[in-house]
Amino acid sequence: MFQHIPFHPEQASSIARSVDELHFVITGITLFFTVLIFSIILYFMLKYRRRSREDRPGNISGSVPLEIIWTVIPSLICIGLYIWASSQYFANANPPNGALEIFVTGKQWMWKVQHPEGQREINELHVPLGQPVKLTITSEDVIHDFFIPAFRVKKDAVPGRYTSLWFTATETGKFHLFCAQYCGAFHAGMEGWVIVLPRDEYEKWLNNGTAGETMEAEGQKLFEERGCAACHAGGSARGPSLQGVFGAPVRLANGGTATANEAYLREAILMPSSHPVAGYAAIMPAYQGQLTEDQLLDLIAYVRSLGNEGKAQP
Repeated sequence: MFQHIPFHPEQASSIARSVDELHFVITGITLFFTVLIFSIILYFMLKYRRRSREDRPGNISGSVPLEIIWTVIPSLICIGLYIWASSQYFANANPPNGALEIFVTGKQWMWKVQHPEGQREINELHVPLGQPVKLTITSEDVIHDFFIPAFRVKKDAVPGRYTSLWFTATETGKFHLFCAQYCGAFHAGMEGWVIVLPRDEYEKWLNNGTAGETMEAEGQKLFEERGCAACHAGGSARGPSLQGVFGAPVRLANGGTATANEAYLREAILMPSSHPVAGYAAIMPAYQGQLTEDQLLDLIAYVRSLGNEGKAQP
């Protein structure tokens, strides 16, 4: 029913309807109590207005039942909305297993998109219909905000960090995407399109012959060109093996542990001294300022390919 309201974006993802239902319920409750409270104020203002200088109202001792009512009812409403909103948040916080992962980088003033298969796009994002899609998002300069109104998803793109969101498109077509965070002079022009295709057409688009090497292959090439294999491949004792490390716990020199996810690998590449691994000398050079965000994503894609996720570090 909500999609017929002309000022409301269409519902084109699996979570759009549930987000809209919660939004309209909160809006309805807010309007109801706004009208109720101001109507009562207006009524009492007219009924009990002072009619002469001699008019003196009597003392008011208060009403315990009234105090209980206007405390308990709003509290129950707030608790109910909190439970509803929290359940939606947790249901939509993590993508399902097997979600298609695509990488998005914000830059003044454009969106750069990388597909693991090698396709790269500017201000466009092609996705298949009916398949969960996870976006891993970062920024090259300032804070941006990746926003697809028709999907009801929005996430900040933060420099030096990876954030993520996911969605399942339920309609084919073109849907606007925007930057929802003021990011400079041409912020209003930082927009693009999400293009949802049936799965067979999406596969054809992926294999139309214009794609470059896969992110994994690009990462392996960079890994070898930068000499990383000298310390992190084979039986070298100078650096930890990267085989199967992605998603596994890593023992640190300070006695703690860290999970080798995208954020950890990014910091370990750019600032290795911040995460020294137990049993190895801190001799790795820092690559801060020497790698682009695209190159970092390619390296992480290559490390991810080295064995199964969750395998314990040797």
